[in-house]
Amino acid sequence: MPRLLIAAIGAAMLLLVLGPRVIRWLRDHEVGQFIRPRGEIPDAHAEKQGTPTMGGLLILFAMTVPFLILSTRGTAAMLVLFATLACGAVGFADDWIKIVKKRSLGLSGRGKMLALLVIAVALTVVAVEVVGVPTTIDFHVVDYSLEIGPIAFGIVVFLVLAGATNAVNLTDGLDGLAAGTMAIALLAYVGMTFVVPGQRDTAILAACLMGACVGFLWFNSYPASVFMGDTGSFALGGALAALAVMTKTEVLLLFIGGVFVIEALSVIIQVLVFKRTRRRVFLMAPVHHHFEMAGWSETKIIVRFWLIALVFAGIGFTLFFRTLAA
Repeated sequence: MPRLLIAAIGAAMLLLVLGPRVIRWLRDHEVGQFIRPRGEIPDAHAEKQGTPTMGGLLILFAMTVPFLILSTRGTAAMLVLFATLACGAVGFADDWIKIVKKRSLGLSGRGKMLALLVIAVALTVVAVEVVGVPTTIDFHVVDYSLEIGPIAFGIVVFLVLAGATNAVNLTDGLDGLAAGTMAIALLAYVGMTFVVPGQRDTAILAACLMGACVGFLWFNSYPASVFMGDTGSFALGGALAALAVMTKTEVLLLFIGGVFVIEALSVIIQVLVFKRTRRRVFLMAPVHHHFEMAGWSETKIIVRFWLIALVFAGIGFTLFFRTLAA
């Protein structure tokens, strides 16, 4: 337990120390956010144009250094670290294209999916062949596991990875929303991995990630001094997916990352219904923009979504321990 606390506090403090210098450098070099065209986001977001982005690099550095120092670098934890950094690299490429071409669109959707497919294949092969992760789906909601075989399991890993990265990316639309919600989900994984034999290094990595997210909130809370960008959202989504694979909680991730699921579903529902009926279910999607359009303040939306995230994470945490004790 002391090592977990040191990991979380160390990552947070490292980010707090480095934050001002990195943000200043990003601002001086005009590494700023490009806001999507009017109509795709609320008009109030126009004032955020030019805010330093790619702050996800801070998160990645702040969590990697204490993890490498405090852990024994077990294979399972290193695999989660690989998925985090690899997905972060995909997000970095997306951010870099936006900055160089001075537009709000970066990598093509096909390019992102192809990169995530490669990461998912590597994650699956090492998890199954080296770590020994079972090729099953554990439901946890009911005490039942379904053997699906390595190929089907690889497909599940890809779906979880693609879903998590894109869901976190969609959630990263308000100051502090993604970072705070992610810290809550990671807290659940710290507790879950701490009690599972052989997962101590994974618990340290989850603690480092959580600490880095909390430290990032110091600069990302409203009004944000820096955005995590796709570098951060893709990295954190990759971490969430890899943690789910390593702990066999792919199904429970629907609860642990409940807010991310809701955000992604709101976009899917909006698109499908609009294509079929030419009508909108939400004033704007993702759903946090719906509440903005309804007149809620940004801080009210963020805090209430954090509270919802706590409830969902608590449900996932409880279901995990219920099946663990069974």
